Amino acid sequence: MYIVIAGGGLVGRALARKLIAKRHDVVVIDRDREVCEYIYTRLGAVAINGSATSIDTLEDAGIKKADVAVALLHLDADNLAFSVLAKNFEVPRVIVRMRNKKYEQAYRIAGVGGIISITDVFVNELALKIEQPELEQVAVLGPGKASLVIAQIPQDSPVDGKTIAEIVKDRRFPKNCVLAGIFRSDTEEFVFPRGNVAVRAGDRVFLAATSDDVQKAADCLGLKR
Repeated sequence: MYIVIAGGGLVGRALARKLIAKRHDVVVIDRDREVCEYIYTRLGAVAINGSATSIDTLEDAGIKKADVAVALLHLDADNLAFSVLAKNFEVPRVIVRMRNKKYEQAYRIAGVGGIISITDVFVNELALKIEQPELEQVAVLGPGKASLVIAQIPQDSPVDGKTIAEIVKDRRFPKNCVLAGIFRSDTEEFVFPRGNVAVRAGDRVFLAATSDDVQKAADCLGLKR
């Protein structure tokens, strides 16, 4: 894919590095000339020195052929302007890092398909580490509203030996939580859970749920706070 990233800060550089490793064509726009030189020489990405809210700069970055545009600028107002221009150039997918939730509706009106709320993501992950240090968050679903986490079934878990069907029928297990996968450490096997599959102590289970439901599921699985 051809991807244009607005903002060459820490997140922009890390994202560019990861996308380049996966053989995507990446162009980064940043106002700082030294940042652009670093991105070009160290990362091997095309770097455009200029404003990501300037039509001329966007044209230089090849915005017309972009498959995805990512807004990682410091101000939401600038991210919004970049998003509007990207949609004007008919970029199929626009993703933004939202700092202030007051801009969410404006982003949606502008046609932004992916909104990542830094505040929600950070608060949810921090709360999870405080309340359930045994849980490992691996992905955020939606604008911080739900998470995909990994939990290791303890040796004294009440669900050790129980099937998926038995676990989800338990009244304590939240209805809006999905057991998305099981990794068996002893055999290094990934199991797609079905109703008759049993969970064993030592298994690492993947849970998809809201933050509150993750806590309830963890309690049901016997994870101690």
